[in-house]
Amino acid sequence: MKIAIIGTGNLGKSIAKGLITTNAITTLFLTKRNLSDIQEFEGYNNVYLTSDNIEAVKNSDILIFAVQPAHFEKILQDVKPYLTDNHVLISTITGFTIPNIEAQVGANNFIIRAMPNTAIAVGKSMTCLCSNDNGKKRIKVAEAIFNRLGHTLAIPESQMQAATVVCASGIAFWMRLIRATTQAAIQLGFDAKEAQELAMYTSEGAANLLITTGNHPEEEIDKVTTPMGCTIEGLNEMEHKGLSSSLIQGMVASFKKINTIKEEQI
Repeated sequence: MKIAIIGTGNLGKSIAKGLITTNAITTLFLTKRNLSDIQEFEGYNNVYLTSDNIEAVKNSDILIFAVQPAHFEKILQDVKPYLTDNHVLISTITGFTIPNIEAQVGANNFIIRAMPNTAIAVGKSMTCLCSNDNGKKRIKVAEAIFNRLGHTLAIPESQMQAATVVCASGIAFWMRLIRATTQAAIQLGFDAKEAQELAMYTSEGAANLLITTGNHPEEEIDKVTTPMGCTIEGLNEMEHKGLSSSLIQGMVASFKKINTIKEEQI
């Protein structure tokens, strides 16, 4: 694949690393105004660094935009004259809708929005994708790219706000749960480093059980709860204190906030 990442900041760098390490590229153009910020990619085969977005567009078929929202509209206007029928436009810019992109470059283009989370830095992102009507013909291209950096799910654009809460904000929610588990482990006698290790890898194991088996969480819970046992005692105490309801209410509050921000921007 001939790919360009327009705006190689932190997210762009993570995507670039994933594409390079998984041999997903024929050529990869990385753009940045200050090339010293991306010198770590100098010397990789078929990877080219440039401050010229037009050069990158002319030499690529897949354009991944990872720029600041304030700069995106101007960049789209600049590259529009150089877009061809071969180009696939993938935007990672939060809040910049497909109709807004179409207003700049035209609805006839293959336009896809991708919303990865910060776990993309370690190849474990849950990335949600949506597209315009034309973009549906190229959604498999975006899936092929981001599946190398974790897992993807194609959804309607109307669900992207909710997906931001579940997947992007969700990283913070899970971090807080892991921290709480760590604090409990310290209270139970482990030192801080051991406690975090226990919490992290237990969390990873729980997720991988569901990913690998496809089971419902309650199926796995049933396997570790015995009558009058310590696990069910702990679970019931957590529920009495509102664990599930607090998490749900927190996510709903985040969703209400993100919609408020959107309305204020409009």
